[in-house]
Amino acid sequence: MKKAKLEPLRAPREAGPKPAAEAAASPAAQGAYPRVRMRRNRAADWTRRLVAEHRLAPEDLIWPLFLREDGAASAEIEAMPGVRRLTVSEAVDAVGHASQLGVPAVALFPYVEEHLKTAACEEAVNPENLICRAVRALKAAVPEVGVICDAALDPFNSLGHDGLVEEGRILNDASIEVLCGQALVQARAGCDIVAPSDMMDGRVGAIRSALDEAGLTEVGICSYAAKYASAFYGPFRDAIGSGGALKGDKKTYQMDPANSDEALREVALDLAEGADMVMIKPGMPYLDIIRRVSETFQVPTLAYQVSGEYSMIRGAALNGWLDGEKAMLESLLAFKRAGADAILTYFAVEVAERLKRG
Repeated sequence: MKKAKLEPLRAPREAGPKPAAEAAASPAAQGAYPRVRMRRNRAADWTRRLVAEHRLAPEDLIWPLFLREDGAASAEIEAMPGVRRLTVSEAVDAVGHASQLGVPAVALFPYVEEHLKTAACEEAVNPENLICRAVRALKAAVPEVGVICDAALDPFNSLGHDGLVEEGRILNDASIEVLCGQALVQARAGCDIVAPSDMMDGRVGAIRSALDEAGLTEVGICSYAAKYASAFYGPFRDAIGSGGALKGDKKTYQMDPANSDEALREVALDLAEGADMVMIKPGMPYLDIIRRVSETFQVPTLAYQVSGEYSMIRGAALNGWLDGEKAMLESLLAFKRAGADAILTYFAVEVAERLKRG
């Protein structure tokens, strides 16, 4: 006697419409040509603007400025075409223009004269140094613009490092003492945010304590939490005059470009120590880090489009190799897409002018 063939049990299909993705992929839906045409939403400028997932606005931008003393140092920066070192009075005028365009904040970096550079970085804690004088002038003239001050010793260091050096070794804790003094003179001058970019261990907590003990509790801290030992900083070092002085490299304190999990640990430590916002530097080569930090911590996350990134775009545009304006806007939109809340970029005023034109 033949055994009856058993059919495998199947769960009955539920009645109702198919999921959209399944329905769109079915042969009946496709026919000769697809019914679902993604290009319909791209067909006109107004639809592209309507469905855009990310937008770039002047308030997303922070403008880094290089400062110089009156009559000292060249205004031009050879490695950064279109970027100039400004005197304090020139900076006041330039920041006033940026404010009218909607740029909300600037970040200040000094070109320090050689005779003021020492191994002990005394000029960094001088309350009458170039940065402090510029902060006072800017807050008096354009108080609505936020002023961010870099806390690092490389512009003041005769050896070009972000920390004090002893027999070729970077001194972590001794450097932090000087950084705290630097942060205090900047805050007392009126800066809104201190931005430690040195990558010494424990410096955020020490600076927060120093500010609080001095009654400067309203001054914020933006930590360069994930700052990589990058080849993209070259033009910046020329701009502040530290490149020629640098002995060796910065690999013992800046991060290894091979690492990403380490960046999350750095950010977590800085937030625990009192950072109000965090920064990733450089920008474009590290979009994955921006994304991971933004999603993991959900705190204000800044990206720095550094000097090398700027000079690549500007240099290629000047040579006619690409459309500079389009590349500039596309590169900055990529930061927003990756999760950056704000972007430090030397293109800030140029972009704000372009966005104002529409």
